[in-house]
Amino acid sequence: MNQIVLAAGGVVYRWRAEGDAEILLVHRPRYDDWSLPKGKLDPGEHRLAAAVREVHEESGVRGVPQARLRTVNYLTGEPGVEKQVEYWSMRCLADDGHKPDHEVDVRRWVPLPTARDLLTYAHDRGVVAAFTALPPVTGVVVLVRHAHAGRRAGWQGNDDERPLDTNGRRDAENAAPLLALFAPDRVISAPAVRCRDTVTPVADLLGQRLEVDGRFAEDGDPDEALHALQELAQATPSSVVCSQGGLIRPLIAGIRPGGEPQTPKGTAWVLSFTEAGEVASADHLDVRTPAI
Repeated sequence: MNQIVLAAGGVVYRWRAEGDAEILLVHRPRYDDWSLPKGKLDPGEHRLAAAVREVHEESGVRGVPQARLRTVNYLTGEPGVEKQVEYWSMRCLADDGHKPDHEVDVRRWVPLPTARDLLTYAHDRGVVAAFTALPPVTGVVVLVRHAHAGRRAGWQGNDDERPLDTNGRRDAENAAPLLALFAPDRVISAPAVRCRDTVTPVADLLGQRLEVDGRFAEDGDPDEALHALQELAQATPSSVVCSQGGLIRPLIAGIRPGGEPQTPKGTAWVLSFTEAGEVASADHLDVRTPAI
């Protein structure tokens, strides 16, 4: 059985004046190849954090995740060692510049057809094909289910006032830097205290005001909540919304096949929207750490 080395990376894109997208490729002098920016996870690191970090380290570009593309496995050339790489589509947020080094000596922005011709490996071309098949994403909402808040039966007061327990507070703090990777412009919560407490850490981290919206309460209407998410995605490139399982499950079931999905407390759905408000992708994401 092969040893599995976990890694992550991204297809980072920006729009050209001609109206089409170009993506970022890197040249590695050690292998004399052209590839997508990627790298191994640090011990205990979340795959999403590794993807963003490695893109920046290899290219100087700060990418914002928008949709999970695919995970590829391939042999490294070392006996019994296999690499597993999770790739995300990322919009280019900023370019800090890159100095050539022993890992990457050249980076290049290239149109999609050129990228497919330039890439050395078939698995990278497959990732780019998955990116090409994705409709253009103009807005992302990370829909978070509140973290653990003890047992409802053990709470004597108004259930909306039930706070996070110790595990929930830990998960909320750990999730904050991961949610911040999406560069949200707004952080919104259902009215319940446990929802507000789940995303207060990311709002504080970003220096943003936490908004409260009753449309995301557990007894809210899934269609109305979806419409609110669509409006949000059309108004801003990225947002974080915290809601409750009773609303999230039917909402997600309404936009993807397979019935109501499992959504453990403290986990999220990355919802990518097109300009017309259609859902381009819906990816379940465990934002509790360590979570790989």
